[in-house]
Amino acid sequence: MKPLSWVALVTLLALATYFWMSLNVGRARHRSGVAAPAVTGDEGLERWFRAHYNTLEWLPIFLGSMWLCAIYLNQIAAAVLGLVWIAGRILYARAYVADPATRGTGFLVQAVATALLFLGALAGIVWRLAVAGA
Repeated sequence: MKPLSWVALVTLLALATYFWMSLNVGRARHRSGVAAPAVTGDEGLERWFRAHYNTLEWLPIFLGSMWLCAIYLNQIAAAVLGLVWIAGRILYARAYVADPATRGTGFLVQAVATALLFLGALAGIVWRLAVAGA
């Protein structure tokens, strides 16, 4: 099996993006004075917390789809779509913090990237099963 270094690198970048969001939650918590475990009481904290948590909700779908797409279809395409997903999540987080009503573009970018990764993985798996006769 070929090494999947590009997808591994994008995985680390996605995790670094998630870590960046967690640092922003911590900063917002510090600025607001809202002590853990509370997550309400300051709008800035609530917005960073929600953007961070929403990213956590998408990570398993994204990562699983990206890796399977890389294995069964094409590593470079999966890595590029992974970078698009990261850009979408950053756009989403920044928009959510500025004005939650403007988060739609970032959400759409990452959702389309995830859907393409998922469909690519599915197509690759089905193709290999059909070719293998299994």
